[in-house]
Amino acid sequence: MKTTIFLFHPDLKNSTVNQALAQAAKEAGFEVRDLYSLYPDEKIDVKAEQAALEGTDRIVLQFPMYWYSCPPLLKKWEDLVLEHGWAYGSTGTALHGKELLIAVSPGAPADNYHHDGQNYPVTDLLRPFQATSNLIGTKYLKPFITAGATYLTGSDLDKQAQKYVACLQEEDIPVLGAYE
Repeated sequence: MKTTIFLFHPDLKNSTVNQALAQAAKEAGFEVRDLYSLYPDEKIDVKAEQAALEGTDRIVLQFPMYWYSCPPLLKKWEDLVLEHGWAYGSTGTALHGKELLIAVSPGAPADNYHHDGQNYPVTDLLRPFQATSNLIGTKYLKPFITAGATYLTGSDLDKQAQKYVACLQEEDIPVLGAYE
């Protein structure tokens, strides 16, 4: 199974977590496409991105969580690359059957993300990606979540990077249910 990581971090050189995860994935032989490096002017080559998506079996969107959402280039990428008639619609079947894995790194610790009237689990905050996955016909896998990214360093970060590689190497990542 070919896995391609589409990395969206606007300041990767100053990132601790996303840089470590991406580096570990590269060292394990995975293709990592640093979209902010590829498109510093945010002029996305739609056909090149569509070709990269068509050429992989598992699409990984890796990004830090910003204000319960994604970095702006990821949203723009979705808007431009996932075109009607290509990714969705009656003739938009280019991604049908592929897997979609979100690898997200929220800054706060994991215990901040739960139902309590003020907060939500990270999987709930990622529901727009799950809805997009449903629309484009991909299998939405249980996300790889690196909570507490603001505080993760040293051996804990190394362990998380190893877990990421193990996740990427996993052949049968479970699909996330609609209400999990």
